[in-house]
Amino acid sequence: MKYLMYTLGDDSTPIPPLLPEFLEELGRFMAEATQKGVQLATSGMQPTAEGTTVRHSNGKFTVVDGPYAESKELIGGWALVKVKSKEEALDWAKRFLKIYGIGESRIRQVFGSEDFLTG
Repeated sequence: MKYLMYTLGDDSTPIPPLLPEFLEELGRFMAEATQKGVQLATSGMQPTAEGTTVRHSNGKFTVVDGPYAESKELIGGWALVKVKSKEEALDWAKRFLKIYGIGESRIRQVFGSEDFLTG
């Protein structure tokens, strides 16, 4: 099973200081997740001011550069993981948040073409 896990915050949520101890612990966690085949991809996100919104309606596109004034929740970072169960995904999310120190993480199951194939 694949899950997309993402951390939420807002522009007022402080980012943990990038102290050497924090970076080392996070690096060990990510290395373990990669070695075990759990972590498929991960990244942090640039501030919303760097983002762009693309909308499509009635055959027309609208492109608006950030920030997203109407957004109350901002994605700070994400990870795509491959695990055996939702419970395992929850365990990895809890471990990450314990290292990160603050925040909220959401988990959503991801599906691909293999989920639609039969036989």
